[in-house]
Amino acid sequence: MKISGVDIRPGNIIEYEGGIWRAVKTQHTQPGKGGAYMQVEMKNLIDGRKTNVRFRSAEVVERVRLDTKDFQYLYAEDDNLVFMDKDSYDQVTLPRDLLGEAAAFLTDGMDVVMELYEERPISVQLPEQVECTIVEADAVVKGQTASSSYKPAMLDNGVRIMVPPHIGSGTRVVVDVYEQTYVRRAD
Repeated sequence: MKISGVDIRPGNIIEYEGGIWRAVKTQHTQPGKGGAYMQVEMKNLIDGRKTNVRFRSAEVVERVRLDTKDFQYLYAEDDNLVFMDKDSYDQVTLPRDLLGEAAAFLTDGMDVVMELYEERPISVQLPEQVECTIVEADAVVKGQTASSSYKPAMLDNGVRIMVPPHIGSGTRVVVDVYEQTYVRRAD
């Protein structure tokens, strides 16, 4: 589907210069002289490169639709992660860096959504929030005001986050996977 360059929105996936790109940020600019344009920060979904491009309203780009499929995370093998297609039981091995920092939150048997372009996996989406256990929490510093007194804590997967002072070691908490922040205490 073809769209005008000024109609690109964050999250859109477009074909540009022979690559598949996801729009990360967009800014519409209307200078005093000349025509309006859309400044788009894009990330290449195949090799991870980033670029900034100006699209004028007269330019047309191809918007790409990705197929999504349900997969299950099985295990890690060196720097690779192995997933299983929940329908066909086929296994797919992907490099760990495709997931970035979110890879630390994978647990055996976790359901994920894989985005495919022409049957080729290009991204993996984990659940937005997961439950983790605090294995180490710093002591509360006396004299801090209650509103800003978050303290560092270590999760069972090795990720460090900031938690409220009442959260101690052994507590189950809900964590935002992509922001790597404390959400609430788990039920």
